[in-house]
Amino acid sequence: MLLRSRSIPVICFLTLIFAVAALSQTGSKPVATPVPTPTPTPRSKNTIKPENAGQVADLSIFVYGLGGGRAQLNQIRKTTYERGTTKITAADGKTQTANYQRFVIRADALSKEKIRLDQEFPGARYSLVYKEEKIYGIYNNTVFTPRQDASKSFENQIVHGLEALLRYKENESKLDLGTREKVMGVEYYVVDVTDKQDRKTRFYVSAKTYRVMMLTYEDGGVKYRRKFYDYNNAQGTLVPFRSVLWANDRVVEEGEVLTVTFGQRIDDELFNAG
Repeated sequence: MLLRSRSIPVICFLTLIFAVAALSQTGSKPVATPVPTPTPTPRSKNTIKPENAGQVADLSIFVYGLGGGRAQLNQIRKTTYERGTTKITAADGKTQTANYQRFVIRADALSKEKIRLDQEFPGARYSLVYKEEKIYGIYNNTVFTPRQDASKSFENQIVHGLEALLRYKENESKLDLGTREKVMGVEYYVVDVTDKQDRKTRFYVSAKTYRVMMLTYEDGGVKYRRKFYDYNNAQGTLVPFRSVLWANDRVVEEGEVLTVTFGQRIDDELFNAG
């Protein structure tokens, strides 16, 4: 019995030697089988197929909060300080580039927020303020009434922006789900958001990532289209750092965010003149 038990490892050793010899003769080498690393994806994106506009919007909110949804966005984005550049193209083709700063104090609904946009053009510097659903300008601490086109453009940035979708419940907006569309090989959910003032914005939400890649709206007979690029993580939330706006088929605005900070204290006096 002792002799038999010792022969087992000997046989195994000889088998290993013959196997190595065979490999050396054929020139083959043992190949390690690669083990794929799974990409972490929110469970809801993998298992839930949205059946209505509310579910698409809520999945998008989940993604923009990087898994934290509304609670994450509300906690982090109590205030916003954003700095960047804007290139504006006039109807005659002339362009102007402005440095801008945007200050936001978040409220329960978009209509109650306080938003200030400081713009510095080569020949002028002024601010536009949205407060209590009214828009006015500030120049050298003096209040003025902005031109209609400037006021309307500023208003459209607010009411036809991403927040119209991300805060549809707070804004008491109506949602409708359109037919899924494929643009340049990318499939989109089409969600129409109509606010209480009957202003409608159509959002194109990627069926793969649930990011908003494009939105459209109509104002004064002009069809606008804004596309979003360069999404990045900003303090635990998702932010597009570049956008382009078309009026009909003409580019009228290109914006680039240089820095964005959430949660810093913003003085309420910024939204007052004097």
